[in-house]
Amino acid sequence: MVKPLMARATAVWLVDNTTLSFKQIGDFVSMHELEIQGIADGDVALGVKGFDPVANNQLDLDEIKKGEGDPLHKLKLKFNPAAVGEEKRRGPRYTPLSKRQDRPASIYWLVKFHPELSDGQISKLIGTTKPTIQAIRTRTHWNISNIQPIDPVALGLCKQSELDAAVQKAADKKVAAGDVMNDEDRRKLVSTEKSLEMDVEEKASNPFNAEGDFPVNSPNTQVQSDEGQDYRDADSFFNLPEEGTDADNDK
Repeated sequence: MVKPLMARATAVWLVDNTTLSFKQIGDFVSMHELEIQGIADGDVALGVKGFDPVANNQLDLDEIKKGEGDPLHKLKLKFNPAAVGEEKRRGPRYTPLSKRQDRPASIYWLVKFHPELSDGQISKLIGTTKPTIQAIRTRTHWNISNIQPIDPVALGLCKQSELDAAVQKAADKKVAAGDVMNDEDRRKLVSTEKSLEMDVEEKASNPFNAEGDFPVNSPNTQVQSDEGQDYRDADSFFNLPEEGTDADNDK
């Protein structure tokens, strides 16, 4: 049940002006009955002025009378059409002070590895502002030279499920717009669960590393010329003559 406006002040008024039980008042204002008892004893909500729920169109007087006659009766909050949707979170996500310095690194990571995400999606994911995102996109941020991309999930700024949902939404938007995605775009839009289920051969089909710039060669890969000659040692690379050859005999 949705709490009434000014729940603690409403509890103070109900304690002072009705004979409702502490349990009934606590259930109505979403507070523990021991806290309601503390209000009655004067240990809690000192100096809080009571807020009349009847005069403010949050509770009917008949409900109070029913509750006073029946200790098991639960008070019902009056329906207010203007309050529909107010319980939903609005605006950017709140970020604790201890993690706010990590937001530029997370923005850089999202901009680099998920460029399909809009500024609004990034803002909702990690609780930042659009001017900050644009500054990092255009590399005009005052500290851009010291910012390293870090996964926002690893920093605790958002959940993996939230990131996957945003990426999937971006994918659906591209499909609906009729944009043609290449293999690299499809690979970025794969969720974490699907990525973990991919075969090893499918993951290895990408010849680029995590940065997407250069091919990844294993340590045992042999560097050969077009003719198939091995140049792993300096002598063969510079075509130096071996000892005992005609070049030494000429000396």
